[in-house]
Amino acid sequence: MAEYEVATFAGGCFWCMVAPFDEFPGVIKVVSGYTGGHVPNPTYEQVCRGDTGHVEAVQITYDPKVLPYELLLEMFWRQIDPTDAGGQFCDQGSSYRTAIFYHTPEQKAAAEASKKALAESGRFDKPIVTPILPAREFWPAEDYHQHFYKKNPAHYKRYRSASGRDEFIRKHWSRQESPESLKKRLTEMQYYVTQQNGTEPPFQNEYWNETREGIYVDVVSGEPLFSSLDKYDAGCGWPSFTRPLAKDLLEERVDTSHGMIRTEVRSKLSDSHLGHVFDDGPREAGGRRYCINSAALRFIPKEDLEKEGYGQYLGLFTKEKGPDK
Repeated sequence: MAEYEVATFAGGCFWCMVAPFDEFPGVIKVVSGYTGGHVPNPTYEQVCRGDTGHVEAVQITYDPKVLPYELLLEMFWRQIDPTDAGGQFCDQGSSYRTAIFYHTPEQKAAAEASKKALAESGRFDKPIVTPILPAREFWPAEDYHQHFYKKNPAHYKRYRSASGRDEFIRKHWSRQESPESLKKRLTEMQYYVTQQNGTEPPFQNEYWNETREGIYVDVVSGEPLFSSLDKYDAGCGWPSFTRPLAKDLLEERVDTSHGMIRTEVRSKLSDSHLGHVFDDGPREAGGRRYCINSAALRFIPKEDLEKEGYGQYLGLFTKEKGPDK
């Protein structure tokens, strides 16, 4: 029996706190709910009134052998405004406050260290006010709130955009550079693909037949985007993946160029063109095929993850993993 652990985060509207963690390797399940208050088994309406003491939160069951708690913390900070003590974005009020709820002394120490590192990074010009609190009883929310981003994708995307969350994340976490700077450090093909929406030749690119274990990062920002565990040979001549490492790392846009209607895939933080996503992938893996240009990626082999600063991803390649979802 696998020994799973639980992480609990409050980040404002819980609709927006599921997708970033859901289906990430090592995550077993993500549940939306309420915690921190004094009313047992509260309803959504009760919590929204603001007199229960509860906040909207997500509880993540994960395999620590695959996914370290420190990486979950890193993902959490990038979803929120940690300088707002009164709510999140357009949602203000006590039920929308942020918090990290620790379940063990080790989680408390890790959370305090990550908060200190964020404060010292200078990324924000205001104090980091997200509290670190002992975990309280967690009450799952109503069924219609669970995995809302899947049940109502159009509504979810409109809400995220209109709330100001996406704009805030881009402003504070994007890693965009000037064209002049990029031209100096990228090859002609890398610049053409990532900055001019180009496409490299099939079967004549660096990673189309790469089979080693490791991760693929954004060549511009260094953001981890894909894992070799999700790579497969689609026969198209470009690297193909069944899914990204996390859903919030990518942005999809309608592409009507070349007389076709396709779905373009871009890196959310660098705004680099990566490739396209199609619905002809392996059915058993969800049916999607992320067809990505090698020139938009940098491959980091498993044995180099630690020295390259991506040691937190080593757990993905251990033999003891949780069950496939």
